[in-house]
Parts: sequence; structure tokens; C-alpha cells
Amino acid sequence: MKVVALVSGGKDSCYAMIKCIQYGHQVVALANLMPDDDSVDDLDSYMYQTVGHQIIVSYAECMGLPLFRRRIKGSSRHQNLSYRMTAGDEVEDMFILLNEVKRQIPSVTAVSSGAIASDYQRLRVESVCSRLGLVSLAYMWKQDQSLLLQEMITNGIVAITVKVAALGLDPTKHLGKDIGFLKSYLHKLKEMYGINVCGEGGEYETLTLDCSLFVNARIVLDEFKVVLHSSDAIAPVGILHPLAFHLEKKAEHHSLSGIDEASEISKEKEGFVFEVQGDCIQSCEATFKAAAEVVKPDEVAGNRVHIARTKSDNTFSICFWLQDSCRTSAGLQEDLEAVLRKIELELLGYGFGWENVLYIHLYIADMNNFSIANETYVRYITQEKCPFGVPSRSTIELPLLQVGLGSAYIEVLVANDQSKRVLHVQSISCWAPSCIGPYSQATLHKEILYMAGQLGLDPPNMNLCKGGATAELEQALENSEAIAKSFNCSISTSAVLFVVYCSTYVPSSERHKIQDKQDSYLKQMRLLQLDKGSVIQVLDPIFLYVLVPDLPKRALVEVKPLLYVPEDMNVTIGTEQKHSCSRMPSYWGIQHAHWHDSCIQKCVVQGKICAVVLCITSELLVKICSESLGGDQDNGDYQNSLREAQMERVSRFCIYLLDKLYMQNNFSWEDTKVLGGLPHRWMI
Repeated sequence: MKVVALVSGGKDSCYAMIKCIQYGHQVVALANLMPDDDSVDDLDSYMYQTVGHQIIVSYAECMGLPLFRRRIKGSSRHQNLSYRMTAGDEVEDMFILLNEVKRQIPSVTAVSSGAIASDYQRLRVESVCSRLGLVSLAYMWKQDQSLLLQEMITNGIVAITVKVAALGLDPTKHLGKDIGFLKSYLHKLKEMYGINVCGEGGEYETLTLDCSLFVNARIVLDEFKVVLHSSDAIAPVGILHPLAFHLEKKAEHHSLSGIDEASEISKEKEGFVFEVQGDCIQSCEATFKAAAEVVKPDEVAGNRVHIARTKSDNTFSICFWLQDSCRTSAGLQEDLEAVLRKIELELLGYGFGWENVLYIHLYIADMNNFSIANETYVRYITQEKCPFGVPSRSTIELPLLQVGLGSAYIEVLVANDQSKRVLHVQSISCWAPSCIGPYSQATLHKEILYMAGQLGLDPPNMNLCKGGATAELEQALENSEAIAKSFNCSISTSAVLFVVYCSTYVPSSERHKIQDKQDSYLKQMRLLQLDKGSVIQVLDPIFLYVLVPDLPKRALVEVKPLLYVPEDMNVTIGTEQKHSCSRMPSYWGIQHAHWHDSCIQKCVVQGKICAVVLCITSELLVKICSESLGGDQDNGDYQNSLREAQMERVSRFCIYLLDKLYMQNNFSWEDTKVLGGLPHRWMI
């Protein structure tokens, strides 16, 4: 991709450019935001580093790239974590700046930033990128700061401190010092006071004077003065104000290929500096109309959308499908629009909206239409409709048309409050696969973490990893673990349920290896945590393996974990209590037998979760029916397809087992919500 790099002058934004080039992108332009008043060094900004802005103008010549600059007119008006377009906010200055870059260099498709740990900054960059149709690249996101600092030094970044504001950093001693010189001291401060060694907590800021990207010249700082902003005895704050500097030409250089190639496409603008003017504009927003504005209830009813929901009033699931729509449907788009409209109407009837949805299972009849499904989906579920975060999602192909359920079947998990915590990272990074669009990596609600379906994607390039199904599974589990760590938990210890979708493209001879790989990987992860001395309470999760026709991107495996994340991680997790089976009621003449346990997979957290999967094998099926109807189990009649009476018997048997489990663990049918990976109509 052609990339415009947001540069503050700091080490992070420069190293972010290096990482972009290492991953095959081309940096074609630079973008910088500076104070409106040239005499001001440091703005009181939540978003931008401005110390050293007097020197940034030289970056265009040093790198041989066009530099676009914008004076910051706005301030931090919208201070909530998730950003919404706000007139007069400093984020709108970034929008204007990048909009002009895109206008002058239409080939630009991505934006690079040096975000490492700040959700506040990352979400604002992602918001602007979303509005402009650009991809956010943040290759340092969530990476180990000690390793990053060493990588920067190893890659030849020469950066000096221009601001210090932390315990142990003295403006008179530590300003103007190279990060290579300060590295060991910063690690010492980390051990003593817990500072961020890359300065992500505002401990210090830097200015890059040279690096491999500076192909034409390096910056030499001739003179500066120290300006003390605070003489606090514990953590004084000071900045470096440059007084004089010059460029030292490089006789010969060995640049990174991304810069060379970038120069070729903008020779007429090489090294030029353009100051972007203009007021805050409120265009370039997605122009999709809210679906609720175009819903026609009679039209929706005419599409025969069917509904099934669980009974709980607090958190409940609703399923939507079109019965026999294969006879009249024009395809996926028509069916999906009808279902999404009906969902909006149904939610509205409860006084809710998309912001109340925690999770969406999207089932489609043909994965070849995945792009159509996404295009339709994003018209209804938007960031604007979900101010607290968009729902997490999994998408699976199922043979819907063969059973008369149309081209789209959707299950939504709904909460009656706004207490959810959503993780939605749209930036491409080395951390975990990005979610570019209105679906999030994970949603935490009332101590349950609902994670989006994870493919075996390599995060930096978003391509499926090579090596077959087991390699994809391992990568998917690594991606799941990265997401779990953001919620201070692990899939190896906190998982309640793993739904593992296996594509029919996996040869039958290879499918057993998927379970073996999952077991060995999770076991290894637990051992690693034990070696670290972690105090671990390990849940015994359920594993549900589902063979499906196809998955997104033609993936061979998709993993969908569900985790229990207690608010107090130090509280002992209560597990299932033993109850006397003699006190359990009998239904329809069904009496307890020891072999009943072989039908059940369960994971119980006392008073919190009772997750259950029932599995009736052909052998057990014969046993169930023979007990009720009598007869010889070896008789061939019992090996044939079940008659209606036999199916009723199996259904009653499953209800009996579930009811017994509910009673044993103090739950009721009203507490039920579907957590698994198949529609209601596939569960029996």
C-alpha cells in the first residue's frame, strides 16, 4: 500500500515508517500537526507531540518526500475514549490534513502512526481513517516496549530527549541525551518506579535526528536551551527548545526500498513542504442512511422473517431467518437486508438498538458472497449506532438453502444495559488481526468475554498462514491469546467454551490432527504460565468441533472462544457442586443412569455459568430408544432413521438432562442463552 506517515518527530513515528517498509508498504508522504503559534513548544494536547516542531520542516529534505503540515486550530473537546466527529476538536485538524494529502496524492491508501499503548490516540487515528477510507497501520501496537526500544536503537534511530516529565528524569541532566545512551537508565527506572521505557505514559518525548529513512541528510542540533515547565521536587517537567540546527548531507546512502520507490511516484513534490489551510469540514462521512429510516414494517412482514428468542430479560439471544425463502429470494443481499431490518424493528420493540447487541452469529448459504454480506452488513451496523462499541461477530457458511432457511440466518445476543466493554482495533499491527469495519475483536459483559471468530491470519499482512489446518489453528489460538491478554486473562485458563469450525476442504484424514494440536497447544500454554509463577485457576472448557462447508477467506479452521473473566481475579472460582441424583425428578419415566454422563460436556462456574453441550451418538441413541420402547438393541430397525416417536424420546431425554443440570447448579430455563456455534434449529 502507498502510505502517508503521521510524524511528530519522535522515535516512535519514525520507527513505525521503518516497520511499514519492512512489511512491503511504500511511504510516499509525511504529515505533521504543529502549534498554531510558532513560539509555542508544547501544546496541552492529548493527541499530538509538538516539542521540536521547528525542526520537522527539515524532514522533507532529509527523506526526499513531500511534507504536509497543518496548524492545530482545535482543542480536546471530545474527551471520551471512543471519538465521534466534533467540530472544533483537534482530531478534525488531522482529518483536514489527511484529506488534503489524499486529494493531492490519490494513490495513498494507508496511514502510519507510532501508537504503542494509547487507546485514546489509536481510536482517533482509526476514526479519521475510517471517514477517509484509509487503512490504519500501527505495527508497534501492544508490542513489548523494552524490545521496541532495543529494536529502534539496533535499526539506527538516533533520537534525543526533548521533554522529560517523570520521577527519576531530571531536565538539567537528561534532556538532549540519545536514547541509546539512556536505555539502561530507563530500564532501571522501570524496575524502580514502573515507568514505560518507550515513554508511552508521557515520561519523556524524543526528536529523531537521523535514521535509515533520512537518505539525503541528517540533522545536527547546534544549540538549544532547557525550559523548565515545572520545578516539582519529585518529577520536574522540562523541554528542550532548539535555537540552531543545520543539515549534514550524506555523501552516499543505502535507503530502504520503500522510500526509493515512493520518491519515484512523486518526483515533482520531492522535498517540498505544503501547509494545509481551511476550516473544520464535516464531509467525507459515510453516507449510508440509518436502516431504521428506510424500514417498512409491512415489507419486512412480507418477507416471512421468523423469530425465536430465549426468555431471559437481562441477556438474551434472538434468531432470525426466512422460512422457505429459497423459492422467492433474489439472493443473499435481499435475504440479509430483510433479516437485518427485522432485527432493528425487534430491538426497537424492546426499546433497544444495535448498541445493545453483544455478539452476532452470521450464517450465510454461500461464502462466495462474503463480500456482499459485508457490504450489506455495514449499512445497518455502524459506529454511529454503537457509541459503546460495535458487536463482535463470527461468519460461517451453512447449508441453509437445503433446509429452507434462505440465504442468511442471524443470531444476536442482546443485553438490556450498556455495561459492555468492547475491544475494537481497526489498525493493522503485529498484535492480532485487525477488524476493519463495524465488528470488534471481543466484547466483555458481566464477566463473560465473547470473542469474535479467529482465523489463522498473520496479523502484519492479514494473510492466512501457510502449513495447512494445524498451522492455521495454532495461529488462530495465538491471535485469541493476544486478545485475551488485553482483558488480563488467558485462553488456556479462562476458557469456558471453544467452538472450532473445520472446513470440509480439510481432508478427512487430517481432521483428527486439529483436536490433537489444540490439546497440545493449550497444555503448553498452561505449563508456560506455571513456569512464570502465576497463580492460576484453570477452568475445564468444553470443546465443540463443527464441520462446515466453508469459512471466510477459504480458511480451513476458525476458533471461537468464550471466556470467564471475573471482576476480581483473586477470588476463587467455584465449580460444580455434587448433588444426590436421588433427589432429582424424573420426566416421562426417565430415571437416572450412570451412562447419562457420557452424553454431557459441561463447564460450571458456581452461580455464574453453566455451559453445556449434549452429544447423542448413534450408540447412545439406540440405548435411549430401546429403554423406552423396548426391543432388541441389535435389531436392525434401531439402526435405521428415527421414527417420530423415537425423535420425541430423544428430545425429552435431552430436556431431562438439561433440567437436571440446571437444578443441580441453581439455574433455570429463563437463564438460558445460546453460546454455541450453531443456530437453534441445528442444536437438537
